[in-house]
Amino acid sequence: MSNTQPDDPSSGLTRAVVAVAAGIAGLLGSYGAVGFAPGFVVAPVERTLSQVMPGQVVALTITVLGDLGQQLNLVAATGLVVTGYALLVGLVLVAGRRADNSVVVLAGAPAAVWAVTAAVTGRPVASLGAAAGVAVVVAVVTLARADVDGGVDASGRRSVLSAVAAAAGVSAVGLAFGRDSGSTTGGSTGGDGGGGLDAAPGRGQVNDAVYGGVETPTFEVDDLLAAAEERTLDVGGAEPLVSRSFYNVDISSVDPEPDAAEWTLSVTGEVEESFELDYGDLRDREFVHQFSTLRCVGESLNGRKTDTALWSGVPLAPLIERASPNGDCDCVLLRADDDYFQEFPVEALESGMLVLGMNGGPLPRAHGAPVRALIPGHWGEINVKWITEIEFLDEAQKGYWEQRGWHGTGPVKTVAKLHATTRTDDGQLLVGGHAYAGLRGIEAVEVSTDGGDTWSEAELSEPLPGASGAVDEPPERAADAWRQWRYTYDADAEHEAVVRARERTGELQTETETGKFPSGPSGWVSREIDPDAV
Repeated sequence: MSNTQPDDPSSGLTRAVVAVAAGIAGLLGSYGAVGFAPGFVVAPVERTLSQVMPGQVVALTITVLGDLGQQLNLVAATGLVVTGYALLVGLVLVAGRRADNSVVVLAGAPAAVWAVTAAVTGRPVASLGAAAGVAVVVAVVTLARADVDGGVDASGRRSVLSAVAAAAGVSAVGLAFGRDSGSTTGGSTGGDGGGGLDAAPGRGQVNDAVYGGVETPTFEVDDLLAAAEERTLDVGGAEPLVSRSFYNVDISSVDPEPDAAEWTLSVTGEVEESFELDYGDLRDREFVHQFSTLRCVGESLNGRKTDTALWSGVPLAPLIERASPNGDCDCVLLRADDDYFQEFPVEALESGMLVLGMNGGPLPRAHGAPVRALIPGHWGEINVKWITEIEFLDEAQKGYWEQRGWHGTGPVKTVAKLHATTRTDDGQLLVGGHAYAGLRGIEAVEVSTDGGDTWSEAELSEPLPGASGAVDEPPERAADAWRQWRYTYDADAEHEAVVRARERTGELQTETETGKFPSGPSGWVSREIDPDAV
């Protein structure tokens, strides 16, 4: 019968606390080494959870919890990593006790954590961060258990306190170093696509991890951006015509970080010619610059996951012509570095482009750097980020979200959104927002301030300029971009404001309301407005 006391440092409770503390230190050590990047140990675990989760659960999570669902998935992956590390360290602690040899613990725990982390992430050097975190905790505990005479801490309290203190220290250092790495998080569902709001993209700091080994192109777009600023209406509470903050949606919280110097795009499948392009091949071509709006199929009807940017890139039509697809289904599959994939008609691809720039600067990592796809007029999910392959198919396949019950590959639905409710300087009420209809375009927005009984036409922003650069016949207006609207009126009593859009074809936006699942929301947006509260 063992005479080990429950509060002995060798007891199960003390070992458990030490193991959990070491697990937390290992997690933050991994974060400190690479930041929120693919080498972070949580990244592959979270991605696996996203891949294996049943489609019904994914749909329920997105429709009910929205972005919170992605965050919960990240929390679950974090918990699994800490638990796994703790179990590894706990087993080594038991082995060290049985061998009565502290070297087993000091060397074995970090080695075990490093081996598992390297296997999971495929990055043996970066995995040293997790091993270092664990090493600090077990070393501090080992030293703390020894008294001046070489004995042990009979209470176990010193071991626990030392483990917690060491883990706290490693965590603080890991958080500081990881944050300084400049890595960014992703978003929520799987395609803005590929794929939260992230910082306004544009001419910010170039991500060295992506572009450090290549020369990035220069985009001559100042005139276009200036025109967009001039045409932006003053609608407080709504984004300008070029979004300050662009929604970002991915299948995982940790974005890929491809090296542009090593990046390639393969054109394969049912084609007359298969070929491969690298970043330099695209960078040296003449660019098209065009304003285009992306809308997430998983947003709410009046949600904020619709945004516009000025994209710069290479048309896809010449690449399709070179490949000469000959499959029977006239469909194509785009694949991404994060294992995302999406299938849609070849016809949709013909008006698309491979994007290298956003708002005058190199494409940000969170939006698909170094290269992403842009397919005008369609839901964001088929605008695959971090693109690596274009495969022309012989038989239709289901894309990532179609396998999970969604049907967002078709043209985007028309919507007029009501995001601003304020007062003008002369005391009138002002409502405003954006309207978007994909390639069908917006001709008018109508507003009702009596619940839909009567309608008035709102003021619209001028259309954004048409595409420029490598365009045979530059259009006067952007083919696939939203327009702002605003409407002012007098009101003394509480009332219902309703908005609807009319397409350039004359078609009125449908009143029929549908939820986001399975093919995106539709319906007229309405809001109860109390003038006394504005």
